[in-house]
This record gives sequence, structure tokens and C-alpha cells, in this order.
Amino acid sequence: MAKTIVVKQIGSPIRRPGKQRKTLIGLGLNKMHKTRELEDTPSVRGMVNSIPHLVEIVEERG
Repeated sequence: MAKTIVVKQIGSPIRRPGKQRKTLIGLGLNKMHKTRELEDTPSVRGMVNSIPHLVEIVEERG
């Protein structure tokens, strides 16, 4: 079983640069307080670390 992380959107993409909006969409997040369970890979961690003011890691599984 692969490691996964649960990511929650805590910030709004309104008045943010386009790159940050596209990163949220790439993570599958588009509405406030929405959560997604994603595979724990270096690329996903990099996306989360690039927008720490908009998302938070709720839980790590596996």
C-alpha cells in the first residue's frame, strides 16, 4: 500500500497569481475546506510546499 496524505484547502485563490491557482487545480482543490487524499510523492509534496498559505496537510497515512 502506498503512502498517502490528506490535503485540505484553507485559503482562497482569489487575488492570487495564476501559478498558485493552477497549482491548486493540479492538486484537485477548487473550493474552500475541500479535502483530497493524494499519493505521497515528491512532486505532490513540492506542490503543497509551494503554496503553504493556501493548503495544509491534515493527515499522513500508510
